Amino acid sequence: MLRAVLLFPLLCLSLLGMAPAAWAAMEIQVIGGAANKIALAMVPFQAASGQPLPALTQIAGDDLNRTGQFKLVDVSGTPAPSEPSQVNYGVWRGKGAEAMVIGQVVSLPGGRFEVRFRLIDVVRQTQIAGYSYNIAPSQWRATAHQIADIIYEKLTGVKGAFGSRIAYVQKQGKRYELRVADADGQNPRTVVRSNEPLISPMFSPDGARLVYVSFEDKKPVVYVQSLADGNRRKVAAFKGSNSAPAWSPDGRRLAVVLTRDEASQIYLINADGSGLNRLTQGGNIDTEPVFSPDGQTIFFTSDRGGSPQIYRVSVNGGEPKRVTFSGGYNVSPAISPDGKLLSYISRDEGRFRVALQDLASGQSRVLTDTARDESPAFAPNGQSVLYATVQGGRGILGTVSLDGRTRARLSESGVDAREPAWGP
Repeated sequence: MLRAVLLFPLLCLSLLGMAPAAWAAMEIQVIGGAANKIALAMVPFQAASGQPLPALTQIAGDDLNRTGQFKLVDVSGTPAPSEPSQVNYGVWRGKGAEAMVIGQVVSLPGGRFEVRFRLIDVVRQTQIAGYSYNIAPSQWRATAHQIADIIYEKLTGVKGAFGSRIAYVQKQGKRYELRVADADGQNPRTVVRSNEPLISPMFSPDGARLVYVSFEDKKPVVYVQSLADGNRRKVAAFKGSNSAPAWSPDGRRLAVVLTRDEASQIYLINADGSGLNRLTQGGNIDTEPVFSPDGQTIFFTSDRGGSPQIYRVSVNGGEPKRVTFSGGYNVSPAISPDGKLLSYISRDEGRFRVALQDLASGQSRVLTDTARDESPAFAPNGQSVLYATVQGGRGILGTVSLDGRTRARLSESGVDAREPAWGP
């Protein structure tokens, strides 16, 4: 959904029409995939004596599977080694495995556990990595995500993002909830509940705070809230509408959209609500600002050319320059962590879909095949885009790879989830 409350009302109405539902576990569906997948055997870890073993390998395997870069080898019916000396490489090569993960969980005093795992190159018959973790029972999922991060980085050369978090908005009964969850949508917790709409969440660069817009004062007001203690502060509650907040890369400033001077314009403000400065000028609608990774440029949506398109302007002001030229309706910019790619929502023949543009060449392509996509956000490692869409009359969250070939759906049965943001 658009982070502004004034621009493009048809999409904004979809938030107000969220259907009530109860909590249910998220499901994962992967559609398509990379042409050359790494064949990986995730061998179930050997359990501590007398202890039920949480599905560490299942969680880590699901993480890797969502990327579309791995093919998980069937490990059923095969002895499960927990040490390299126990690996029969011929058997695993026969199963098509190029790499395998083995491990064990050992009980420690005080109810803690040691999780040991090794990543092995089956072809070369060598160990690629070996790690151990001393964890509390509450850290099973976090440990599984860390294991997946290590496997992903060792086998692809790119840092993993499975240990990161996402935020999203859903409606529970008559109440709106802003939730934070693991990157796979699991382990959610509610940060804010309100009888009025909540929109536009965004993590601070350090992941310690969320900025969002609440209508609890009967108009849109921007809040910054600590995730550690729940304390929050109004940072933009000026006359008119206060919306579409975005953090600067250093976490010291926000870009916000205000109508205090009649037109919907972009302003810069300190994260404590001080130091307001107007950035864009004119009677047009400027909204949905995002900072470039170096903090020197603001990308935003504007109708200054007659139809909604994406522009950029220096944080020091000046004349905005148009960025998108393909199609007559392009909104909701998101910039990749390396500053090279722009993701946005493009309308074509009445369908709103996630698109990707190379900022250097200007070349663009559509990544999704759905019809009501919104709110794109890059993964911290820049390898996929999180977005919301509508299927079966309800909002669901999904991710798509940069080539568009792998789409994973994070859905809660019967729950309408929107406004996703990806944190560090």
